Amino acid sequence: MTMSPVRRPRIRSGARAAVALLAGTLALALSGCSDQQVSSAEGTNFVSGNGQVSVVPAGDRVAAPDVGGETVQDDGKGEVKLSDYAGDVVVLNVWGSWCGPCRVEAPHFAEVAEDMADEGVRFLGINTRDLDVVPARRFEERFDVPYPSIYDPSGRQILKFPRGTLSPKAIPSTLVVDRDGKIAARALKPLGAEELRELIEPVLAEK
Repeated sequence: MTMSPVRRPRIRSGARAAVALLAGTLALALSGCSDQQVSSAEGTNFVSGNGQVSVVPAGDRVAAPDVGGETVQDDGKGEVKLSDYAGDVVVLNVWGSWCGPCRVEAPHFAEVAEDMADEGVRFLGINTRDLDVVPARRFEERFDVPYPSIYDPSGRQILKFPRGTLSPKAIPSTLVVDRDGKIAARALKPLGAEELRELIEPVLAEK
């Protein structure tokens, strides 16, 4: 009996490029669900705590790239970018609906975002590696996320962060961006509400 050859699905050039780009961020993404420690030898002058949280002195900070794009929710907001929040302290959180630690921290982020909204603190998410937007939308609905997230399935926005900076190189990652648009702190682990506030408050207190 002759077996028919198995036909491989054809991948369009645009899809192939997206897959290749996604593969480049895959190793970084998976590190967020491990206990891997973060090295302080990244060519930046920052104070490293326990290997998972880094805080940068005001004089040593570098500007965050102006990440942006279409939002996860089809709520009429269209697109959002980091520079929309110029002059405010911004919490930038990278997450995926498939990520267990992201589900753990999501209620805490929703809580703190609502509590600190009147203090000039804005939250912005970057959803990544959700190749279909529907699970990402369900995630936001499940956890009543009150702030927008950029839909970035291929990790293009994450790759805007230059080498040697405090980039969001794990999932979940959280950056605190100061009023001047510079990266003040980074956490490469899921955060509870109190941990998150402790990361934000020193930056918020700066004049």
